[in-house]
Amino acid sequence: MTIFLCGFMGCGKTTVGEILAKQLGLPLIDTDAYIVEQEGRSIPEIFELAGEDYFRSLERKLVASLSDYDGAVISTGGGVGADDENMRALSEHCTVVWLDATP
Repeated sequence: MTIFLCGFMGCGKTTVGEILAKQLGLPLIDTDAYIVEQEGRSIPEIFELAGEDYFRSLERKLVASLSDYDGAVISTGGGVGADDENMRALSEHCTVVWLDATP
């Protein structure tokens, strides 16, 4: 079972992901943290130096590769849910949970 947590920035995807992964005994994969680790720079730096389109392409490739992953809780970046290609890949292979929070 793979569960993707989607939602806007600040809605609790990482926090909920940590709790859920622990309760289910599954690893947690945070897509933003993964991209930062792979790129060796922060998301603001990626945006500034390479642009948002570059970041979104990295994100799209990662989501596509993770959509076939079996057995994890995956906390996505805030922009994942706004991309139709991402949501199509996720909804075909995984359980997608949309988190929503009020300020």
